[in-house]
Amino acid sequence: MSTIIYSVENGVATIQLNRPKVFHSFNREMALECQKRLKEAEADTNVRAIYLTGDGKAFCAGQDLAEATDPDGPELRSIVREHYNPIIQLLRSIEKPIVAAVNGVAAGAGANVALACDIVVASESAGFIQAFSKIGLIPDSGGTFFLPRLIGFQKASALMMLADNIMAEEAERLGMIYKWFPDDIFREESMKIAIKLAKMPTVGLGLTKKALNLSMISDLDAQLETEEELQSIAGATYDCKEGVQAFLEKRKPVFKGE
Repeated sequence: MSTIIYSVENGVATIQLNRPKVFHSFNREMALECQKRLKEAEADTNVRAIYLTGDGKAFCAGQDLAEATDPDGPELRSIVREHYNPIIQLLRSIEKPIVAAVNGVAAGAGANVALACDIVVASESAGFIQAFSKIGLIPDSGGTFFLPRLIGFQKASALMMLADNIMAEEAERLGMIYKWFPDDIFREESMKIAIKLAKMPTVGLGLTKKALNLSMISDLDAQLETEEELQSIAGATYDCKEGVQAFLEKRKPVFKGE
């Protein structure tokens, strides 16, 4: 059975984690398959948005501890360097919008993989847990980078040390996620977001993502220069011209992602 279920429809590549017996926890096979599918979605011109999700009660329970404690398995350093770091780097570098649809528990690396995506939505019953401290580890998968920027240093510090379970409604209130939906309509509503993104100006969205990435490490002057440079690129795209023309003609634009 494949550890990832991959499909493309309506311009959206769905990457569904698929190790249900262990709540979609990552092992080496699934981590490498996830990297492969992210690269495939990046290269496919028919894909204009990516939808990352799980199934059942879990989005992702983090690292498969059976693998991490196996004497013949990969060392912890290798797991972080070869499994998780490339996934996080892909999530941020792919110039297409990525929606994390957190359908259930997101723990440890599973939570931080979700938080590295562009738009995070959750089902009402979903929970986010920085579970690392429970086994004497530190948050990885970009957690110490993204979470303080999302909710503030003090709150992030507490959640990482205390390993509190933050349910979807509170996660939205804190600014950790974009929004939550009731469980019975979650899949439909979260997919609507991905489909909407797939119909928008893909290049412009990718440049917005690039600008946001740089904003995390730039001062104001550098960021203003970034905006100037990227705006000139966006302004030369087909979709920008189409958007302006549609506005002048009082009609709905038809974007091509070009």
